[in-house]
Amino acid sequence: MVLTFDPFREFDRMAGQMFGGGTAMAMPMDLYRSGDHFVLHCDLAGIDPGSVQVDVDGRVLVIRAERSPRTDADVQWIRRERATGTFERRLTLGDGLDLDRIAATWQDGVLTLTIPVAETAKPRRIEINTGGQVLEGSSKRTAAITRS
Repeated sequence: MVLTFDPFREFDRMAGQMFGGGTAMAMPMDLYRSGDHFVLHCDLAGIDPGSVQVDVDGRVLVIRAERSPRTDADVQWIRRERATGTFERRLTLGDGLDLDRIAATWQDGVLTLTIPVAETAKPRRIEINTGGQVLEGSSKRTAAITRS
């Protein structure tokens, strides 16, 4: 059985259960791998991008955002479903990610984080050395295995 590399496997279950109601629903996200990086899209409609904060503390990615309530004095609310206040998502990141090169962009109320896979976690080909001769098709990028 081949296991695929998944650095997000270590999501904190209890935090996921706690945030499964209000907070996570106020900040829904999609996460996928595309080539040598992971992409996280987080919907933050109606939130000022200046209030969004993304931090990495150790191996924990923290996304905070704030949606301010309307302060119109002459408004009579009929229905109010959009949550206001501060929202936070915490994701525990696994090994094998290049945390120093995380990039964040904002477009149309969607925060996109691009998290590259570290060079050490990428698949690579191992040279096979047979008595001083390197076999065709092997890569010079990685360590050699010597046959006795």
